[in-house]
Amino acid sequence: QCNLAGWWQNDLGSRMHVFSVNSQGDFSGEYHTAVSSAQKPIKPSPLCGTQHLDEDGQSTFGFTVNWKRFSDSTTVFVGQCFVDNNEKEILQTAWLLRQKVNSLHSDWKAT
Repeated sequence: QCNLAGWWQNDLGSRMHVFSVNSQGDFSGEYHTAVSSAQKPIKPSPLCGTQHLDEDGQSTFGFTVNWKRFSDSTTVFVGQCFVDNNEKEILQTAWLLRQKVNSLHSDWKAT
């Protein structure tokens, strides 16, 4: 069974720490990004999400990261946890970042 609690690292060196997952699948934690176009120094950012608790353990999940500590953008992630032949848990995700823009006319470049 895939347990999201703990530390995870992606190919770019960003790390996510999920503090715990409750019996409903809800979780919180911090995201430590290794990449940013923000002008301020990168800081760990809060995340919250939910995991669909499947019996086969290879469940889907989603979470939101609020970059409020150094940026005015928000990112949502969706993914699925897989357990490979060596019993290693692997997260496959897709993400969408929304940055703040100054006007409705500029909305096209916000995502």
